[in-house]
Amino acid sequence: MTRGHRITIERGGHVRVVHDGQVLAESDRALVLRETGCPERYYIPPEDVRMDLLTPSGTQTYCPFKGTASYWSRPDAADLVWAYPDPEPDVAEIKDHLCFYEVEVF
Repeated sequence: MTRGHRITIERGGHVRVVHDGQVLAESDRALVLRETGCPERYYIPPEDVRMDLLTPSGTQTYCPFKGTASYWSRPDAADLVWAYPDPEPDVAEIKDHLCFYEVEVF
């Protein structure tokens, strides 16, 4: 890690993702990732995500701390969701979990 950069991962609370009135995910098993300089992000197991409502996109991004992310879209929201299929060892827990830009936490 870069000096002063830190990532922690722990169990989160109840998380629900709603987009345009439709529930895309709901989980009691989400992981909350806290990263220096970034907002909290909730990573949800794929079993708790409505993958049938998402379409893989060709977008990929690279983070030196987490690895290469793959993205999924909705017809009205490009690259709404991402996951790290092969994350860096320090964040291996988030492997294949999906992350959304906006979530409700209970």
